[in-house]
Amino acid sequence: MSGLPGEKLDDLRIVKVSLDDPEAFGELFRRHAPRLHAYIKRRLGLPLADDLVSETFAIAFRQRERFDGRAEFSAWLWGIASNLIAKHHRQETRMYRAFARTGVDPAEDGVADLASDRAAAAALGPRLAKALASLSAQDRSAVLLLAWGELSYAEIATTLDLPLGTVKAKIHRVRAKLRKALPQENFEEKNHG
Repeated sequence: MSGLPGEKLDDLRIVKVSLDDPEAFGELFRRHAPRLHAYIKRRLGLPLADDLVSETFAIAFRQRERFDGRAEFSAWLWGIASNLIAKHHRQETRMYRAFARTGVDPAEDGVADLASDRAAAAALGPRLAKALASLSAQDRSAVLLLAWGELSYAEIATTLDLPLGTVKAKIHRVRAKLRKALPQENFEEKNHG
């Protein structure tokens, strides 16, 4: 992959370079796979995360000629991943219901960044999992793309192929539903403090 010495190519240029030099596509994997993997792991658990990240990039590679740059590459990639996640809706719902029932997060890898986050997750986890399991697949995707995927509203709209206003309304409704399902003091502390 060559540009000017020291030049960092943007995603669109890498896609274009990869049409002649397929190995260049590996840079896109290095840039985007870790964040995508973390998100899918939270949604579906570790066993499916590895497979779906691989499948997402395989589809993106096969269809890279169709990427025209009108949207960010990451939003296009997350759209592919969201379609694959949707196929596993039942698995995701079962995982959240099991978490709600047992209080054991099946996506937890055993390492918490902060002890307070772990304690808050233990307290809220089962209720949150139950509330997430009750959402439609599209509503759950919208709020989790925001919370766990750290995508902007515009990126979520592109990813889910929805108007921006629809995404904002969905997330507003889901937040209201989550507020009702979770103890108010914990919800406010987690989202404002």
